[in-house]
Amino acid sequence: MKRVFVIGSLLLYLFVVGCASQSGWTPTVDTYNDPNLARLNQDMVECKALAQRVSGYTPREVGEGALIGGAIGAATGAAVGAVFGSAGKGAAAGAAAMGIGGGAYKGLEAEAKYKRAYSDCMRNRGHKVLD
Repeated sequence: MKRVFVIGSLLLYLFVVGCASQSGWTPTVDTYNDPNLARLNQDMVECKALAQRVSGYTPREVGEGALIGGAIGAATGAAVGAVFGSAGKGAAAGAAAMGIGGGAYKGLEAEAKYKRAYSDCMRNRGHKVLD
């Protein structure tokens, strides 16, 4: 059961980190009649850095979510497992399920914060952001 938890957690971590596009996603900016067009590249670099600081780094967020979810899942699983005669198996199953879910939730939450902060920063600098 521990092996399943470890493998599942690693696969989820790689999936979420791979899907998290903090290093590659940029907002779409309509440059037509943009009075700040000359600053577009500089603003994108600066806003990206600010968005990363605001959101937290996604792999770290995934790890924290997985740890918290795993701890809650282990406790819950142990209690349920004890009722059915195997607290250890229940704890392992609960830790795996909640660890994976917690990691995914925190990773996706950090990604959404990143995109929102990046877009807001660009808008505040006078650019027309479409997404």
